[in-house]
Amino acid sequence: MINKNNWYYKAMLLVAGGLLVCSCDSDPDSLGSQFFDGDTADGIKAAYDVVAYNLTNNDTIRSDGRISSSVRKDTLVLGAFSEPQFGKQKASFVSQIRMGSYAPSFGVNPVIDSVVMVLKPRYYSASDSVTTTTNEDYIWPEGSVAAKKVVKTYPVYKYGKKIINGAPAKLTVNINEVNNFLGSVSDTIISNAPVSVGTLIGSKTINGYITTVEITKDSDNSELLSRTTPSIRIPLDNNFFKTKILDKEGQADLSNVANFIRYFKGIRISVAEDDGYMMKLAIPSSEDIVMYYKRNTSATDTTRVQASLSFNLSSSNPSFSQIEYDRNGAAIQTALAASNPTTGDAKLYVQGMGGPNFGVTISKTTIEQLKELYKNEKIGIISAKLRFYSDEETWNNSYEKPKSFTVMKKNLYDFLSDITAYSYNGVYKLVKAYDTSKNPAYYDIGITKTLKTQVEDEDTPQDISLVMKLGDYLTNSSTGAYYGQNVDSRIYSPQRIVLVGTDPGNVKRAQLLVTYVKK
Repeated sequence: MINKNNWYYKAMLLVAGGLLVCSCDSDPDSLGSQFFDGDTADGIKAAYDVVAYNLTNNDTIRSDGRISSSVRKDTLVLGAFSEPQFGKQKASFVSQIRMGSYAPSFGVNPVIDSVVMVLKPRYYSASDSVTTTTNEDYIWPEGSVAAKKVVKTYPVYKYGKKIINGAPAKLTVNINEVNNFLGSVSDTIISNAPVSVGTLIGSKTINGYITTVEITKDSDNSELLSRTTPSIRIPLDNNFFKTKILDKEGQADLSNVANFIRYFKGIRISVAEDDGYMMKLAIPSSEDIVMYYKRNTSATDTTRVQASLSFNLSSSNPSFSQIEYDRNGAAIQTALAASNPTTGDAKLYVQGMGGPNFGVTISKTTIEQLKELYKNEKIGIISAKLRFYSDEETWNNSYEKPKSFTVMKKNLYDFLSDITAYSYNGVYKLVKAYDTSKNPAYYDIGITKTLKTQVEDEDTPQDISLVMKLGDYLTNSSTGAYYGQNVDSRIYSPQRIVLVGTDPGNVKRAQLLVTYVKK
């Protein structure tokens, strides 16, 4: 028979030495729990109530998307969505715009053919999501060339209502000129920053799907057109660009960057509707807008040739997400007004993109109880986690549930010691989400090291106060290191959820779950 005390001391030595041993069945932040599976030790599980309460952000968030002056977050959100728990949320994108080249020469007799803006939504690419349509009898309009046209259709990622009144939800994407100067990339911009919007320069209604197009000649199978990146192509106003760009050839407004960004100050991309869905877009880059035009080959040769000028919304441009809320009549309005950090709130309203967070307090009394066990009964804490269930009464729907939260000590802008200790462990996860496709879902947030330090190392017991926000910490794709405590994905996380908070009569109330062993 294996001696239980020997196993205990071996486990504690491994923990003290900083060695984290993981198996398929163990939580990687459980500090040796794999040594106490089954009947090999006197593992005891205890549950403690916590105080969980709503925290408002006043529906604002830093939204310029900057990690640094040269690094921008890689996603933005566009759309509108309204439901009775959280009310209406509407997201637009505002950006300065720059020319591909300055002091352009448009040649002899230039005439604009078309101006197109390209947006690249996130989409589903699995083979069972893609529809392919082939037209073997297509005629290419220039020269009436016999050709084959292949169109592939992909569903866009949608958060919100995919169907409205029995039909696929549609959004009208509008492009407007911006009237006010947007500053520089070093400026911090908040999501409710006002913008003066001018002329509507383009619009397109989308049905939630995007396409690729390939056209080839019948005669030799050579390529006539190839657009292999699924996208939304929005036609812009030719007359606007004629007046704004083409007619300004040789003038100071187009001569350099400094002049141009004060002349053509930027654009806003928004949707006309107040309800539908939110979609994620790749951050714009080069050739986001292309002006196609024809000109004469020379002053003496009237042969027409194709030319183009690109404009971009790339990382050198200041830009931000503009987010609007209307909470009138929504359940969250009452919940936030009545929030009580002393006694807790029965329901927690958690939302990305500047919506509310929630706070959790593990009381000094709970810490004292565990410290007494540690002193008098020589317990060893091997796992500590906060558990939260989604609220079945108010959040019983098919909307995608969040998969993660960020966690920090209240008023301390630093990572939890758990993250610092285990972030380089390949299987460590601060938050584990369970049953997110079901009702209820639940979340376990591992705070083993944070609790152990307070119980075992601190002389004076005190509350542990944490703040949790919807989203995930971002890491450097090259090094894998975290950018920092305040660099996360909240600005492009449209999810929301109602969790059970401090509700004494509810078996799924927020709790601290501790597993420990006795010597």
